[in-house]
Amino acid sequence: MILTVTLNTALDLTYRVPALRPHATHRVTDVRERPGGKGLNVARVLAALGHQVTVTGFVGGPTGRVVQERLTAATGIVDALVPVAGTTRRTVAVVDARTGDATQLNEPGPVIAPAEWSAFQEAYEGLLAGADAVALCGSLPPGVPVGAYAVLVRTARAAGVPVLLDTSGEPLRRGVAARPDIVKPNATELAELTGSHEPLRATQDARRRGAHAVVASLGVEGLVAATPEGRWRAVPPARIHGNPTGAGDSLAAGLLSGLVDRLPWPERLARALALSAATVLAPVAGEFDHSAYEELLGRLTVIPEVTAA
Repeated sequence: MILTVTLNTALDLTYRVPALRPHATHRVTDVRERPGGKGLNVARVLAALGHQVTVTGFVGGPTGRVVQERLTAATGIVDALVPVAGTTRRTVAVVDARTGDATQLNEPGPVIAPAEWSAFQEAYEGLLAGADAVALCGSLPPGVPVGAYAVLVRTARAAGVPVLLDTSGEPLRRGVAARPDIVKPNATELAELTGSHEPLRATQDARRRGAHAVVASLGVEGLVAATPEGRWRAVPPARIHGNPTGAGDSLAAGLLSGLVDRLPWPERLARALALSAATVLAPVAGEFDHSAYEELLGRLTVIPEVTAA
């Protein structure tokens, strides 16, 4: 079982409009509603790949009930979300059908009380006993300590469960120092962490700060990775046009899938990037175009940068 943690779960709404223009009224041509937050997106992709997944985090209020109802219908996903008094947030993505660009509006999430954070940590420790790997993903809701991910990384390491961390800002900085197995920032998050805008150098710096392996997503330019086995660059065969929302979550899912399947790093990176690119072609986060994934997987190039990291 793979465990995904989404402390700031959401109900994701995706609106598609012919063209997005500021200060204008828009006619929505398509509406999609899904359980969201980065960890839930990762879980759906993992389940589509055939993995058994358990999801945990916080959920509450009327929006939270909708999230759990949607999860009940999902194949291969077990709901272990922890109830709270507040109401789960909503996120809105407005996709411009002409360009494929998405504009994202994210609510902050419910305020988590100290007793609710303690209850979650107790539930998390219990779930780790049956986990092959764990993903810690996304923002922290108000009330959760900024060092929360560092605490959860250490708990996973003490239980002998490999952990992937995908967050940003101060939670990322503190989480990296707790020595997660994989860190998956995007280029902006990596630069904020290390102060370097050269991705290969920055991934090495992030490893020195504590991460066992660092995989940085570079958007249309693919990814770079610094691992104990070497440094790598993976490049898509062509520019992919579509909705990029959730592409980073699919990248994280591919890395976790490759980890539990014990794939060598080049194969893990190819799987992750193919999933990420195929997600751009799908209408909503947490889904990917299966035929595009299979086709891309055979065409991606993974280039070793050096023989040792």
